[in-house]
Amino acid sequence: MFLRNSIKIKPCDNNCETGDKIQQKIQLLYQWLADNPNINARTDYENLAQFLRSCKYDLDRTKKKIKSFYHMRAERSEWFSNRDPTRKEIQELLNLGVFLPVDGLDEENRKVVIIRTAVHEPKEHSQNDVFKVMKMVLDLLILLEPENCKNGIVAIFDMDGVQLGHAMALNPKLIKRTVDSWQTYPYQPKLMEFINSPLHVNIVLNTFRIFMTPKMRSRVVVQKRKCSVKCENLPCDLGGNGPSYRELTQRWKKLVEENANFYVEDDKYKSIIETKN
Repeated sequence: MFLRNSIKIKPCDNNCETGDKIQQKIQLLYQWLADNPNINARTDYENLAQFLRSCKYDLDRTKKKIKSFYHMRAERSEWFSNRDPTRKEIQELLNLGVFLPVDGLDEENRKVVIIRTAVHEPKEHSQNDVFKVMKMVLDLLILLEPENCKNGIVAIFDMDGVQLGHAMALNPKLIKRTVDSWQTYPYQPKLMEFINSPLHVNIVLNTFRIFMTPKMRSRVVVQKRKCSVKCENLPCDLGGNGPSYRELTQRWKKLVEENANFYVEDDKYKSIIETKN
């Protein structure tokens, strides 16, 4: 059983969802997916609605995003397969807290997440496993707080303790795949702030920027030390009043474990890609 009630879900107050228009568009998406079974997407109301929200209710944009999202899930089996929370490598990364959603929203009503880029040891944990666990937490966040897709995410990349080995694990192909995934998810990154950044951080970030759209590049901010995001519930590790990294790590590890069945079900949904003989 999925524990959607473990986090209170607020009803969306967007006027686009109060009348018949949203119902009509959901029905059109449902029919479109029925006509394109190779996309193999979840067709429940909330899943389709969150893609619509993230695309400002533009039907063509929504179809393109849904198609790209489920195609990515099929291509990136290293991230979206074998997502059993009890697996050793997943347990270790959950214990480290590589991806931590923060309680509440920032002053612009955007969801805040902490990405701890250097908390893992690159010689012990593959970068693909790190990304897998990040996607696991993100997918669960979308399940628990679907209404926040509309306003997007503020991602704070805490680079405290970053080493050369962390940068070496990010080859250009992996960087491109990472950037593509950000742009494909229904949760759009509205701000990507890098804090505790070493002087050479832009050497790596410049490779990321190559694959970003101009809009996404404009949302990248680098801070030497302090975080500038305005959110009352930032972790106390960042000078806020919210739970510590340790507390958030324990909470999200527990949520992932309690929702193990969600990953079994969710892993079924990915595009059917024909193999060439």
